[in-house]
Parts: sequence; C-alpha cells; structure tokens
Amino acid sequence: MPFNRRSFLAQSSLAAAATLLPRELFAQTGAAAGAADAYAKARPMIAGPFQPTWESLRDNYHVPAWFNQAKFGIFIHWGLYSIPAHGNEWYIKHMYTTDSEWHTVHYGSPDKFGYKDFIPLFTVKKYEPNDWARLFQQAGAKYVVPVAEHHDGFAMWNSDLTPWCAGKMGPKRDLIGELATAVRKQNLIFGCSSHRMEHHTFAYPAPGVPNDEFDPKYAGFYGPPIPGNMNDGNASKAFQEDWLARVQELVDKYQPQMIYFDNGVNPRDYDDVKLRAAAYYYNRAAQRDKPSTIATKDVAYLFGSVQDFEKQQRAPRWIYPSAGWQCDDSIGSTWGYTTGMTYRSADSIINELIEMCCLGGNLLLNISPMGDGSIPEPQQKALLAVGEWLKSNGEGIYGSHAWTHYGEGPSVPSEAPGDWKGGSTANAGPRLGRRPNIPITEGEFRFTTNNGNLYAFGLKYPVAEAKIRSLSTVAARVERVTLLGPTPTPLKFKQTPEALIVTMSPSAESTQPYTLRIEGTHPLGAI
Repeated sequence: MPFNRRSFLAQSSLAAAATLLPRELFAQTGAAAGAADAYAKARPMIAGPFQPTWESLRDNYHVPAWFNQAKFGIFIHWGLYSIPAHGNEWYIKHMYTTDSEWHTVHYGSPDKFGYKDFIPLFTVKKYEPNDWARLFQQAGAKYVVPVAEHHDGFAMWNSDLTPWCAGKMGPKRDLIGELATAVRKQNLIFGCSSHRMEHHTFAYPAPGVPNDEFDPKYAGFYGPPIPGNMNDGNASKAFQEDWLARVQELVDKYQPQMIYFDNGVNPRDYDDVKLRAAAYYYNRAAQRDKPSTIATKDVAYLFGSVQDFEKQQRAPRWIYPSAGWQCDDSIGSTWGYTTGMTYRSADSIINELIEMCCLGGNLLLNISPMGDGSIPEPQQKALLAVGEWLKSNGEGIYGSHAWTHYGEGPSVPSEAPGDWKGGSTANAGPRLGRRPNIPITEGEFRFTTNNGNLYAFGLKYPVAEAKIRSLSTVAARVERVTLLGPTPTPLKFKQTPEALIVTMSPSAESTQPYTLRIEGTHPLGAI
C-alpha cells in the first residue's frame, strides 16, 4: 500500500467505531500516577503582556523583524525513524499497520521488537553539531529548526519530564541543546519543532498485528495510543497538559525564537491549551528581549503565528499579503532519512527560494540526517551550492519584499489564479490534476525589491539580450542595470515602449538563475 503522509487514517474497524463513542472510553492516561514517565503537569502561567486569549494575541503579537529578514531556514527531521530508514518518517505508524510484514522480516514481530527497541540502536556516533551548524551557515541559512519531538513521542533533548528522551536513553546526549549552542555560535537563529500533539492516535495498531503498545511498562512512551486521526481533537486533558509542559520545558531550556507546531494542533478543541502555550512562550520571550514566533498551518492559531505551507505545491501562487509566512519543503523524497531516497538539485532549491521570496515568504528547507548523525554527502553538496549562489545573489533575497507583481513569463498568470492562497495539509479537498508543465524560457523572470532597488531573477540565461516587459518606458525609468556575481558587472541597456532590453555578458554554461539589480525611479523599489 502506498504511503499517504497527510491523509492516513487509523484503519481498524474499532477506529471507525470510536468516532461514535464517548471520548472518555478512549482517553489515554499515560503511565500510572507517580511513575517516572507519568504525564507531566504544566507550569503556572507567568506575568507579562500576553494573556491566554485570542484578543491578547491579536493585540500584542508582532512578527519578529528577523523572520522577514532571514528568508531561508533549515528544517531537520531526525530521530528513531532514521534507524530503520524505511518508508518514511512515519515508521512507527506503518510498522503496526500497513508495513508490519517488512518490520517482521527485518527486525522481528512488532510485539517482540517494538518501536521502543530502536532506542538502544540510536547511538548517533557521527553526530557533530558544530559541523552541522557550520554547514548551515555556509548554505546561507539564517535560522535552524530541528524537530525536537516527532509524532513518535521520543524527545530529542534531555528532559526532566520524561525518561523517554535522548538525554536519558539511546545516545544519552542532549541533542537539541548541543545543536542550539552550535547554531548560535554561527550567529544563526535557533528554533525547534514539536509534533507531539499528533502522538496520541498516531500509532494505533491494525487488527491482528501483534504489538507491544499496550504493555503497562511502556505506557509512558506509547500512551497507549487511541483510535482516530491526528486532527480529531480527541487528546485527553492529561495528554494536553503534558504537551504544554513539554513546550514550556523547550522554551525554558533552549530559548527557541521559533516554535513550529505541526498539524495536530489545528483543532479548535485545543484552543485553551494552545493559548496557554502561546502566552507562556511570548511572555518568556519578552522577559529575555528575544523576538520570537510560533509557526503553524491553516488556522491553528487565529493570531500570534506566522503561517506555514507544507511543500511548494500547497504554497501561495500569487503575492500573499501576510505579515509573515513560510513554505517548508524537503531536500529529498522523504522528510526523514530513508534508504534509497532521492534528492533535489541545488538549482531546484534555488528556484523555489526565489519563488517564495517573490511571493513574499520564506523557504524552510528540510534535511534528513542518517540514524548515525551524519548528513549524507548529496545533501551537503546541494546545501553548499545554494550557499555559493547566495554569496553573489543574496542581496535580492535577504530582507527582500515582493514587488508590485511577482514575475513575468509564460508560466506567470495574468491575474491571481483560483488557488492563489495555497492549500491545506490538514483538511484534504478533492484531488486536483496538476497544471501542465511549462518549459522555462529566457522570458521567465521573478522580482523582489530591497533597499529601493528592484531585483530581476532570470530563470534561464539568454543568448544575447534579456527582455523584461514589466519595465518598459511606460512603467519606469531605469538608470542602472548590474549583473550580480562574484564581481558585479554593469550592463548596457535600453528601454522601449515594449520592454527593458539588457545586453548580457557572455556566460559560462550554467543552469542556475541569474540576478539583475535594477536601479531607477518610481515604481522601482516599491513594495
């Protein structure tokens, strides 16, 4: 059965029936009260300008300046699922449902070798956080967001709330804390991501699959799981309090300037606990004078969050009038490392970064370290190539804004398309056919503005001349055109009633976009 990452429902008949029964029958309780791995209690709220209400978030939250300046961040999916490296990062779900046969062949029956048994194998002997952070800096990224806890419920930090964490089991290292220190040494912004709210239903087993998930010894890790879907809003109050306690611990231990919550926080059922998390986080950030932000999808947070779109196909397709948004997308065919995964080219990543910036957003690019803590060579090469391009072309990216329109060329519609606002990962609509693929031509340009200049990114280097129809004599008065590169080069140009025509320098064969800095008078540089 093919994996469908965002629409996979619990497949047992019990799961279907559970929607008709009282939630209390399936409310997870975790380990017994008093046990070391019992669900934690949230900390008291702290004083500050933020109250746990939508009105307070609406009136007090502002997107931090660093976010729109940064434009390019690194997302990291790495955890226990990187050890089997099979299927995708949802391994815990599939080993107890659709892929139990593969797991049995390679590791044994799921009741004898359960997901918990990957913990001793997760020793991360090749994890060098300083090398990671140096690579991210060389890639031109400005913020770094590792997944601190994925849907599987294993905390990647040294937690005081649960022993089911990297600090006390497996590597017995504070993987998140070490990376936070290394990232800040490179003068990058540190954030983290919590997917824990999806844990409570995530790994409910299929009928007939032997499993270890309901053994009381492991209740603090598995939950145990309850039937349902991650967006049903049916997590118990005890689980919600534990979720909040873990968020507070991340805030207090690591001072992240972004906390990314995945889809599980979307239901309105969780508004109370979500608001308490936001108020705690933002009041703590105010105490430290560290501008910070939550990032969420859809309308999980009505206010107080930058909006995230998962993958480019769900991102806006027109200039999106928002104070701050990002698209998270992956460098490879899966989010977590898998054997045989394929990788995107640096050119593909650069094109996506340009596209997001021209639409007014950021790109949060996910990488997939191996289970031993090493970053595969193809991923490193792609990141370094992006960094080399940004060294010469970054002035049109960092701190940039969308222009009056985001681009021109055969692939750019004349007006906002019907799906201009992007799509949802939580609420699947009807399956839509893909648009026809339009070959990139020399007439394909994207635009940003920065410091009063207009930047035109040409997606294909022309043989002799670049013609930009948006900059005819009717539209603007151009005074200077410069080709960016290791040595910026002034170019000859002329304006006609039809276009700005730029005489291009001969170029070595390159498939990467090129950048023109265009200076002149209004409306050049208009936001």
